[in-house]
Amino acid sequence: MNPQLHRDAYGVPHLQAGDPLALVHLQGATTARDRAWQLEYARHHFNGTTAAFLGPDAVPWDTFARQARIADTARLCFGALDPATAEWVTAYVAGVNSALPTAEAPEFVETGLTPGKWEPWTPLGIWLAMHILFAGFPGKLWRTHVAQRLGEEYLELFTAEGPTASGSNGWLVPGSWTSTGQPIIAGDPHRFVEHPGVYQQIRLACPEYDVLGLAVPGIPGLAHFGHTGKVAWAITNSAADYQDLYAEQLRRTGSSVEALGPSGWAPATLHTEVVEAAGADPVTIEVIETERGPVIIDQAGQTVSLRHPPRVLHRLGFEVLPRLLQATTVADVDAALADWVEPVNVVMAADTDGGLLHRVAGAVPRRDRANMLRVVPAWDATFAWDGWMPMPSEEVTGPISMGNAREISAPLGVEFAPPHRTRRIRELLLERSDWSVDEMATIHSDTYLASVGSILDLLLGLLGLSPEAVVVRKELFAWDRRMDATSTTASTYVALRKAIAGRFADRFSTLESSDTPELFAPFMDVYTRTTYALENLLASADLDVVPIVRAALEEVAAAEPRPPWGETHQLTPYHPLRTPLFTPAENPIDLPLGGDRDCVQSTTSIPGPTDLCLQASAARYAWDLADRSASSWVVPLGASGIQGTPHHHDQLPLWLAGHLIPVI
Repeated sequence: MNPQLHRDAYGVPHLQAGDPLALVHLQGATTARDRAWQLEYARHHFNGTTAAFLGPDAVPWDTFARQARIADTARLCFGALDPATAEWVTAYVAGVNSALPTAEAPEFVETGLTPGKWEPWTPLGIWLAMHILFAGFPGKLWRTHVAQRLGEEYLELFTAEGPTASGSNGWLVPGSWTSTGQPIIAGDPHRFVEHPGVYQQIRLACPEYDVLGLAVPGIPGLAHFGHTGKVAWAITNSAADYQDLYAEQLRRTGSSVEALGPSGWAPATLHTEVVEAAGADPVTIEVIETERGPVIIDQAGQTVSLRHPPRVLHRLGFEVLPRLLQATTVADVDAALADWVEPVNVVMAADTDGGLLHRVAGAVPRRDRANMLRVVPAWDATFAWDGWMPMPSEEVTGPISMGNAREISAPLGVEFAPPHRTRRIRELLLERSDWSVDEMATIHSDTYLASVGSILDLLLGLLGLSPEAVVVRKELFAWDRRMDATSTTASTYVALRKAIAGRFADRFSTLESSDTPELFAPFMDVYTRTTYALENLLASADLDVVPIVRAALEEVAAAEPRPPWGETHQLTPYHPLRTPLFTPAENPIDLPLGGDRDCVQSTTSIPGPTDLCLQASAARYAWDLADRSASSWVVPLGASGIQGTPHHHDQLPLWLAGHLIPVI
């Protein structure tokens, strides 16, 4: 069979080939044509060479990518693959290389770049670079800093169920709770919304299997979300903690370096690399690796190494990818996931024979709890790794929901998302026992914000308020707590939340620091941290919160009336070149959003002066096990990564409205 490409009405590629190797080659070639710039940028990103065309602002990432040895880790992980998986990944890379040199994108003209050749390990490097910040190790820098500035008793003050770098919703409705008698799986991964998008709708068919799902451009197969017709699966970020930071002591002897470990001084590797930066002088950096791992911070008297499973195991879990495509039962999915490593995910799966699966997949080291909280001394054996944690699993007895909350992942981490999304999804699912796949979009779009209670409850007892503040309080008490785009009260609530967070930031101004490497500065921002930890701060018995809440309410009451939430809470897709979403020839449209970070319709703004939304549903899906063709999906933009083409953002109006499109 000759490889065939068919596109549906939205330009989504449906691929068919005579065998798995020909199919994955076609997947690579098709992705290169549709997402040429995205693939070229991703290759530079994991290699730490983006500053060469983005300029000096990209030097911090490039420095980290080099010092963390992302490319070298990818090479090691590829070298450890079994021959069949290595051949499969290589076929994908060959497909990319066959199409990328002639692919077009306006970014190539803007930057003067020409597509480079992919190496066999390039997909592994892209995957690792995408996820290396997922487990939140910069939070350990923050907690260590808090303990040093405020005292050990404050170590976890800002860590109570804060948001992770990326999250997602997911839910599984067993057949006994659906109108068809077969399960439904639905959800939406939350990431920074980028253009081109971070997920690619695709169908992959050959005599061995026929699978549709959401691929990551640059990665073969369907790692996270797929439907084979007989079994479907989906994931959310587990919020597990599996990366450690070690305080290192180094000593230099001539051109070599040693690091102090539990057994004394031991050699460390050292070499230098040059980071080129457009419009600036090149930067020479040292790349040091101790027995714990690569040194990622070496400044201001602080030397810190990073230890994480792919560097230790020389595995990412790519062996799982071709196995998932061949799965026909949840037992197949479960068995395949035994070899998964990075990132650590919560997985749900269902098959047409009644099988259901709810488990965690990945590699989490067994070690002291302090490792999960802070930077620990490299020379103390107390903090050495001691094997691997077992992956939890739970029996599915009714509808389940996942939202990065602690629940099934509790033994594997210390800081999870607040439980609000997970609980709200479960509440909605338990209202009925006859769900249909077409109704999943109503859950995706739910804007109820349960976390408002932490603030509104404190307004109840306030006395002596100004008349204006009393009016605002009355407005908030009458509110239905829905963060709808048309709601002015939603805007009032956000203004109050910001005012409270700002006062807490002032209260903890001693935590401001200029010693943090630039890449990690956002993780150390005091206002950001107080915003994310607001529920915990408001509940703290050690803080006098009433004056803070009172002053914030009076501030909001004295300000101008707020516009509807959607006027300021607008989608702002990210592009590395800061390229606008719309071309000059197109009519730009407003991109108003409802929702908030703790809503099921999770739309997150970076804490600060604006409400612009950077993180939201990077895709939405609803997998029907009764009839795969009844399944649906949507992405924020479209199938094409090329601006000005018909399918660049043709799904955007549907995504904004909360609608999904048929998969077939």
